[in-house]
Amino acid sequence: MKVGIISFAHMHAYSYAEALLNQDDVEISGIYDSNAKRGRNASSKYSATFYTSLESLLSSDIEAVVVTSENVYHREHVTAAANAKKHVLCEKPIATTIEDAKAMIQCCEENDVLLQTAFPVRFSSAIIRAKAIIDEGELGDILAIKGTNRGTNPGGWFNDKELSGGGAVIDHTVHVVDVMRWILKSEITSVYAEIDHLISEKPIDDCGILTMDFDNGVFASLDCSWSRNDAYPTWGDVTLEFVGTEGTLSVDAFAQKINVYSNDSGVHWSFWGDDMNQQLIADFVEAIREKRPPFITGEDGLKAVEVALKAYESSNKKSSVHM
Repeated sequence: MKVGIISFAHMHAYSYAEALLNQDDVEISGIYDSNAKRGRNASSKYSATFYTSLESLLSSDIEAVVVTSENVYHREHVTAAANAKKHVLCEKPIATTIEDAKAMIQCCEENDVLLQTAFPVRFSSAIIRAKAIIDEGELGDILAIKGTNRGTNPGGWFNDKELSGGGAVIDHTVHVVDVMRWILKSEITSVYAEIDHLISEKPIDDCGILTMDFDNGVFASLDCSWSRNDAYPTWGDVTLEFVGTEGTLSVDAFAQKINVYSNDSGVHWSFWGDDMNQQLIADFVEAIREKRPPFITGEDGLKAVEVALKAYESSNKKSSVHM
């Protein structure tokens, strides 16, 4: 299978490229990037053809693309790929507006191509085990969830709202909301959020606390911040605490690590656990080959980003908003 990559603006592009190379009978055939220098460097690194236009990449014999451009360009790149009959894996957030997300989903449906949203946390062993425990009823009825996705500020275009659509809230809300929806098999009905700029040099939201109500009665909170400093041992976390009528369950999606201490650099984490990006890419490739829907759909991406956008609305209004 020949796959193309549209832009290396997002750092996850490199992880996905490595994962593609680890798939049987898959090659990165072509790369397009509006930043020609960055694109040519990536093409050299992965032994792929660099295309100077998106149209030339999409007119080649690739079967699928991975879209890892700046968030605001997702609609343009995904719909162009779909109209060229290429299957699509799109980096999260799927879009920066509800209108764009819906247009992307509709375009892929009309062209009979897959649209998968990049939510690799669903492939964490800890998250999968937590879902199994809850599905088996070991916690009884779930009453509440406390979640976190706290990380470092990625810098660059992530701090430019015109390109990113927002800061920490749109960047970090979507991962945890997707996991919550998937585990609960329930939809969020209302959101209340307090959002601020407290840490970063540039004026972008870097701290947010969300509270959410689900249609099954569950109440959830989420810290979705860029609150980790540059010296923190890793980029951030994804944690969940489930409170049920029969017990509680704490989950740390990135706890598969060893703490390494030294006089030179203090502490750093040596991660030995799940390669969630590898499993995300494997599912995308398998879905294309098996002609089945992907594990994580474009609709999942829409539902998650809708919560983030409602959070901004809530913060501006200083009141709860309904979905």
